[in-house]
Amino acid sequence: MAKISAAQVKELRDKTGVGMMDAKKALVETDGDMAKAVDVLREKGVAKAEKKSGRVAAEGTAAVAIKGNKAAIVEINCETDSVASTDKFKTLVTELADMIAEAEPATVDDALALKTANGTVKDDVIETTQVTGEKISLRRFEVVEKSDDQNFGAYLHNGGQIGALVVLDGADETVAKDVAMHVAAINPEYVNRTQVPAERLAHEKEVLSKEALNEGKPEKIVAKMVEGRLNKWLSEISLDDQEFVKDSDQTVAHYVESKGGKVNKFVRFEVGEGIEKKADNFIDEVMSQIKD
Repeated sequence: MAKISAAQVKELRDKTGVGMMDAKKALVETDGDMAKAVDVLREKGVAKAEKKSGRVAAEGTAAVAIKGNKAAIVEINCETDSVASTDKFKTLVTELADMIAEAEPATVDDALALKTANGTVKDDVIETTQVTGEKISLRRFEVVEKSDDQNFGAYLHNGGQIGALVVLDGADETVAKDVAMHVAAINPEYVNRTQVPAERLAHEKEVLSKEALNEGKPEKIVAKMVEGRLNKWLSEISLDDQEFVKDSDQTVAHYVESKGGKVNKFVRFEVGEGIEKKADNFIDEVMSQIKD
């Protein structure tokens, strides 16, 4: 059996980010062969990642990367906010956002197959899972393109808990960032009311009509009441019609128009939205770590 030196253990730790004992065990198992030891750790990392695949990863970070006329907004999840704040996790998020903006993969699987210095993005995710001890996953992303006369605006709230990416026709990057901040804060559903699907509009109109009739209003004024309430509802979900968060005396559309622009598109990611978070149970968490 080859003698494993402290220098070899340090080199392997630097390459993989694993703990000292894991590094030493891998080197012992491979008789000091550094390349084989890296492979062993990756294989073990895959096994650990598979064990953790059933866990709920509802924390994490949203990020935006802008590369010329292309931009990507991504959400990468982990299990706790403490891991989300580590340099290892932050580096993964930044590098992955950059790669997605440049490569424009069509699906999450395509993104995970992108080549990296360590192999693929999937390998990097597995390595981060191994180092942090938590399930790490690329949940979603969207790549957006613009023309030369359009401007991107990006805003990250609370360290990336909410990410917003905006495209404006005209105006400038400062205005676009202001609109992105508004999107992050107010959470509109559509750019303008013309984008609201006809079936959703009809459903809302029906609900508002029944609501007015149940209030005992005469049928002859119900139509006018419904029209007013429908307009109010549309103004609440449509970005253009919303009161601008920095100046409630004007709408977002008026603000952008005053700067020579028009809102073209927005994407908003809120970390963990739609994921059912598991209630914390200290005993279960300790037992799961023992089993791992």
